[in-house]
Amino acid sequence: MNSFSSLDTFVFLVYFVIVAGYGLWIYWRKKGSSGSASHDYFLAEGSLAWWAIGASLIASNISAEQFIGMSGAGYRIGMAIAVYELMAAATLIIVAIFFMPVYLRNRIYTMPQFLEQRYGSGVATIMAVFWLALYVVVNLTAILYLGALAIDSMVGIGVLPCMLFLALFATIITLGGMKVIGYTDVIQVLCLIVGGLVTTWIALDLVARLAGGHGAMVGATELYHRAGEHFDMVLARDNPNYMDLPGLSTLIGGMWIINLSYFGCNQYITQRALGASLPTARRGLLFAAFLKLLMPVIIVLPGIAAYALDKSGALGDAMRPGGELNADRAYPTLLGLLPAGLKGMAFAALTAAVVASLAGKANSIATIFTLDIYKKRVSQAASEQRMVWIGRVSVVVAMAVAVTIAPLMGIDKKGGFQYIQEYTGFVSPGILAMFLLGFFWRKTTAAAAMFATIGGLVFSIFLKFLPLAMDLSFLAPIGFAVDNGSGVYEIPFIDRMLIVFLLVVAGMALISAMGRSAPDAAQIVVDRSLFRVDRGFALGATLICILLAAVYGAWW
Repeated sequence: MNSFSSLDTFVFLVYFVIVAGYGLWIYWRKKGSSGSASHDYFLAEGSLAWWAIGASLIASNISAEQFIGMSGAGYRIGMAIAVYELMAAATLIIVAIFFMPVYLRNRIYTMPQFLEQRYGSGVATIMAVFWLALYVVVNLTAILYLGALAIDSMVGIGVLPCMLFLALFATIITLGGMKVIGYTDVIQVLCLIVGGLVTTWIALDLVARLAGGHGAMVGATELYHRAGEHFDMVLARDNPNYMDLPGLSTLIGGMWIINLSYFGCNQYITQRALGASLPTARRGLLFAAFLKLLMPVIIVLPGIAAYALDKSGALGDAMRPGGELNADRAYPTLLGLLPAGLKGMAFAALTAAVVASLAGKANSIATIFTLDIYKKRVSQAASEQRMVWIGRVSVVVAMAVAVTIAPLMGIDKKGGFQYIQEYTGFVSPGILAMFLLGFFWRKTTAAAAMFATIGGLVFSIFLKFLPLAMDLSFLAPIGFAVDNGSGVYEIPFIDRMLIVFLLVVAGMALISAMGRSAPDAAQIVVDRSLFRVDRGFALGATLICILLAAVYGAWW
């Protein structure tokens, strides 16, 4: 493999200077332009264009767990793992039509604020604390650690120094507020896409050389020939990876729970659009949906290419440090094969993805802590400047905690992408049920919402460990249980999320029917007229649906 050359260092430094310089320019240019210092810092209220919203959403979403974890899943499973990205495109359309109008009409700035207006302060406070813990302990730690592992594999300076660098870079950007994050994310996404496409092109060219050819198009044909089974989009029950992606459930079952919860009820995703007008927010989400369609090419395809190269022996022992296969090394291994200069570009793309996600999540942590805990529970008379200061302090504290605990979480042992999905999947069904019924059924009570908060977690844990208490093989014929390889039949976690969601909705309906109507429900306005879309949005959404149907129709 090529070492990190002076040319690579120069290319990366150019990226660093451009992002930092542009961020400073945006900060000083827009400083003082908003009437509310806190809303300006946390939401960039009214100052993000639709293209900045869409780019920032993707930059916050795509990070080390995709580049490292999902590419590793591409090596191990194949293109079927791209369902997370492809279904996200459809989900963003639904969020733009049904979720965003409710948030903007009711001037919702944080997810706990919605819960407080709809269900009362008790539910809101519990969920605010929960979200803070989840973002720090799961999201920040995973992104920092996986990103540091990838960068260390390229520059060889150690995981801890890489973590400190990423945390410091992201913190500097975050301290400028959402306006700086939003506009610097445009550069970050440009680096991410260009660098990612270059890496894919080189990877396919390497596959082409296995057959004596040259070029990405020849490589794509050769890759399909050598790893055709890795292009199945819907896995059969006898596939060894069915536990991760259980067939049609990825299209009509639990995958919708994952995506709607992530993109519709997630502070660091929706926050990009909460300070905009509805037309601007919708255009931003539609733009993000189109960008999502590129992600399988940038993220999953290199993993499949690494599989073909490794199968042919071209990668040597790079995928097996210590003699044991580690699929998460697929993308870093490919980066090590890039020529000088291009390696620096790919390094910048990976850093951009990691830093943008860290900055977005850190800003959301600051927003929830400051607006939903400090302002409401600690100091209701806090000034605008005081809240901004508290927000900045919370960013620094969150980053410090994440850097400290990340090496202790065993993230590299679980597999990066699986680590994120395992822990967020325990709570996503309850959160989504709480929001959907809060939107569309006025009789839903605070007691029902509290049940969703606790019941969803309890049901998830129960179903996770149920195979230890009883034999679930009787569910195998209908696909709801799979042999995990040791003779024990488990419920795939995607199916488990759907089952938990249905149980929580049924429980919420029963509790609400037995109780009194929620006293705060009238504070949330939901009008069907809010769900009307303009012709341009409808045309773009239709095009995305046609493209998704074409992809699954071609590689079913």
